[in-house]
Amino acid sequence: MDPISLKAALGAGLLSFPVTPFNDDDRFNRSVYEDHVGWLSGFGASVLFAAGGTGEFFSLTPDELPEVVRAAKASAGATPIVSGCGYGTKMAVRIARLAEEAGADGILLLPQYLIDASQDGLFAHVKAVCDAVDIGVMVYNRDNAILSADTLARLCEVCPNLVGFKDGSGEIGLVRQITATIGDRLTYLGGMPTAELFADAYLGAGVTTYSSAVFNFVPALAQEFYTALRAGKTETTNRILRDFFFPFMEIRNRRKGYAVSAVKAGVRLQGFDSGPVRAPLTDLTADEVSMLEKLVAPHRR
Repeated sequence: MDPISLKAALGAGLLSFPVTPFNDDDRFNRSVYEDHVGWLSGFGASVLFAAGGTGEFFSLTPDELPEVVRAAKASAGATPIVSGCGYGTKMAVRIARLAEEAGADGILLLPQYLIDASQDGLFAHVKAVCDAVDIGVMVYNRDNAILSADTLARLCEVCPNLVGFKDGSGEIGLVRQITATIGDRLTYLGGMPTAELFADAYLGAGVTTYSSAVFNFVPALAQEFYTALRAGKTETTNRILRDFFFPFMEIRNRRKGYAVSAVKAGVRLQGFDSGPVRAPLTDLTADEVSMLEKLVAPHRR
């Protein structure tokens, strides 16, 4: 997919990040992944992200990532597939090229490993990844990789395949400055954990779509919420927030890392043998799985 087509697809609807299943030997379970992605592709996500944050990108080796991308492409039908990418610049360039060779339609550049960097350093990092591939790239603005509006504008001038900006910082003032400064040069995505909790605020800042983690296991409900949000049906979004998202948030907040672990548990509750999360993440306790099961019960496939 060319970058302009990917940019349009990113803004066309709800997005999601399939979890990455592992078997008992801690290897990528391709058959389960393909079954799960195939199921998700029937619920109208405009783009799916392989090996993203919810897909445990940072627990995958660079050699594992292309297989995940190929499996996603094989099972997602016409749905575009964007691959996660990250670490330091040299490794990020290698991963981006491997993902492109594996058939990815785009790259999501996650924050670099551990260290903070200056705006000039972040500029060089993003530019190097954009220059390494022909497919579209989007940057993930969070944690130790916060781009200023000026830096992003400079990147837009020199990187024609930079097509998206995803925010997980929660800094609405900065997001609004970026959307006002850059305009329609980029597609803007919400990327906070359990993004539905922040969707109203981001919509007001000019961010019209987001990646839904819970789409992994309650895709119809995730689409119902997104459709109601875009239609301004506050009564519907408030009901879904009260009935599902606020109770889910309580489970998610019980331990660090549960933003991924709770989603993977939900996928298992839908009958996909997605296996455990990889260390250093930890899985939900039996009691917490029971709590989640009650939430998922009305939405069983």
